Amino acid sequence: MLSLEKKGKSVDEAIKLALEEMGVGLEDVAIEVLEEPSRGILGIIGSKPALVRVEVKNRPEKLAEDKLKALLDGMKISYEIESVEVQDGVIRINITGKDMGLLIGRKGETLNAVQFILSMMVNRGLDERVRIVLDVEDYRLRKEESLKSLAVSLSERVKRTRRSVVMRPMGPHERRVVHTALQGDPEIVTYSQGEEPHRKVVISPKK
Repeated sequence: MLSLEKKGKSVDEAIKLALEEMGVGLEDVAIEVLEEPSRGILGIIGSKPALVRVEVKNRPEKLAEDKLKALLDGMKISYEIESVEVQDGVIRINITGKDMGLLIGRKGETLNAVQFILSMMVNRGLDERVRIVLDVEDYRLRKEESLKSLAVSLSERVKRTRRSVVMRPMGPHERRVVHTALQGDPEIVTYSQGEEPHRKVVISPKK
């Protein structure tokens, strides 16, 4: 149920009744007061109850969680959604369970595919596009930390030798991690070159 009109003796009562019937919390909805209550003649004759319209807000993180559950249930995977967080406009979801090796796949290929499908499903229902990072037992987080360390190490070599370094081919998310990790260094510059799926990050000394 996405929208409901409800009456009550007061606005607060009408809202409370609507939330209970819809099974949602106050933070999940937008509320419009259609009619204020009136007492009428002598407080009885012609009195009117309050009328409100309660509409469920389109919360991207909730939508992402629901779509992911549908996806994983369809894959017959045993899982548990450990966390759904919004950080810097990015929805990060971490999953745990006994079938996580299957979900990660070879070099994270299955995980990347599920993340791509989930992103398509979620953004189809939104006015403003959101970025989703799907992780399994912090697999991506550990890879990100390792990649950041490698990027910093390579940048030191570039500064020392004054020669550019071309990293291995990476997907958009990994390239973004490298660019972000090094963007504050005034002595180097990073850029991507090549075509997908063989696009690479180049680390060069700033001239």
